[in-house]
Amino acid sequence: MVLARPEVDDSARAAPPGGTASRGTAVRFALMAVPVAFFAVFFAYPVSAIVSRGLHHGGGWDLGRIVETATRPDILGVLWFTTWQALASTALTLLLALPGAYVLARLDFPGRRLLRAVVTVPFVLPTVVVGAAFLALVGRGGLLDDLWGVRLDTTVWAILLAHVFFNYAVVVRTVGGLWAQLDPRQEEAARMLGAGRFAAWRSVTLPALAPSLAAAALMVFLFTFTSFGVVQILGGPTFTTLEVEIYRQTADLLDLPTAAVLTLLQFAAVGTVLAVHARIVRRREGALRLVDPAHTAHPPRGAAQWLLLGGVGATVAALLLAPPAVLVERSLDTPRGYGLDYYRALFEVDSRGGSFLVPPIEAVGNSLGYALAATAVSVTVGGLAAAALTRRAGRLVRGFDALLMLPLGVSAVTVGFGFLITLDEPPLNLRTSWILVPLAQALVGIPFVVRIMLPVLRAVDERLREAAAVLGASPLRAWREVDLPLVRRALLVAAGFAFAVSLGEFGATVFIARPDNPTLPVAVARLLGRPGELNYGQAMALATLLMAVCAAALLLLERFRPDKTSGEF
Repeated sequence: MVLARPEVDDSARAAPPGGTASRGTAVRFALMAVPVAFFAVFFAYPVSAIVSRGLHHGGGWDLGRIVETATRPDILGVLWFTTWQALASTALTLLLALPGAYVLARLDFPGRRLLRAVVTVPFVLPTVVVGAAFLALVGRGGLLDDLWGVRLDTTVWAILLAHVFFNYAVVVRTVGGLWAQLDPRQEEAARMLGAGRFAAWRSVTLPALAPSLAAAALMVFLFTFTSFGVVQILGGPTFTTLEVEIYRQTADLLDLPTAAVLTLLQFAAVGTVLAVHARIVRRREGALRLVDPAHTAHPPRGAAQWLLLGGVGATVAALLLAPPAVLVERSLDTPRGYGLDYYRALFEVDSRGGSFLVPPIEAVGNSLGYALAATAVSVTVGGLAAAALTRRAGRLVRGFDALLMLPLGVSAVTVGFGFLITLDEPPLNLRTSWILVPLAQALVGIPFVVRIMLPVLRAVDERLREAAAVLGASPLRAWREVDLPLVRRALLVAAGFAFAVSLGEFGATVFIARPDNPTLPVAVARLLGRPGELNYGQAMALATLLMAVCAAALLLLERFRPDKTSGEF
């Protein structure tokens, strides 16, 4: 049923029926119960268990280990590289992506919607695929090596460019989404008063974009600070981030105390970044007068705008399209010429003692099944969390919002290893269960569900819910009849993003995926870690399949995305 907006007397609205406020609070806490329980059991418990085992010795806490480990020269070197490469990646991403944000926000041209989808595809690609693509482009035996003898896989530039590739869409969608809704007449008024084009932009547009720019920069910094798959593949033994070092200390050296200290260092850094990000988001809400983005875009005017459009197109082609294209090319380049030999080899078990107990192609079906299950969990838990956060209320709710974002920054390696050592006893004896992988993947998908659904839920007119309550509808029926029809499209988009990011999750899955049920990212990483031309070719073929599935999911969900955006990613 569709509820018409009722005519409600202002005095009646000012004095709601007794118990309405308390019932709303009770509903909010009821909605929060499932997400809080989920994060307590599958996030806080595994992470705290790892830290506890690493720092608890002889019946007491060895807190001195924190200072001892944090001041080691090798750990300080890892922390320094992690920080400066994240800062450099963020600066380079902003420099290269801001022109793209302007083009997609302000210029109307044929293929604009396709270009928006193309620049977003890299963001949903698994980091293992990104690493494999750049390895095929700039690594040993890569395209640049074959053509000009140039290799970048032994330099930091490969890492920085891969991070720009991965995070280009964050700037374009976050900054461009807000830029498209800024009223251009304000800048035009400044120019009529005598200001030049750049001066008008600097004094009018830039201050309005500053919160969005800061939010995008912090998101890019967060993703690059916790980089794992890209650095592990392209960094080799020379370059190591905190996340990679946690994996090395945990999986290779079995040094839990050092891994626990590194986890705490990363947690402290990420917590600071998220606190700053949350404050910027709160400042941004309602601070600007926004207009319909359909009225702000115009066809390119003059040589300068056409040149800018061409420059953005060239950047997208060189930076965002070339690595995936080379990845596809390498998957087809066999010793006997171009063909499907590497793809056929995916259907066979390596009789020479390979990395798999099953044909590698089975990783495709495993990943799709895991991702679908993870999407169901993400949409359920994330949808309940977004509904609880719809009404802004106090520090408790804001703290709950920050909690939901922590899995994006806390070490996925720690979470995965924590699953192994905590979820192995009744009543949560899940160590041999297939559900362990979707649960770990859902931790990454839930924040995206919340961030996509929350702005739409907050835009629903509260009077519609009040009218449903007055007519006797229960909270569940009110949500089904009022909210769901209005947020159905956002729900589909959220499910699509959750599916794509779950499909590519690697940091936690590498610990818990069983050899007879590997996921696609784990299979690609294992093949890249083994010598031989066949293993490399199969890795390229699997990475190509994984890229195709992620791109198809994103292009499909773009059809459901509304044209009017609120500046959220």
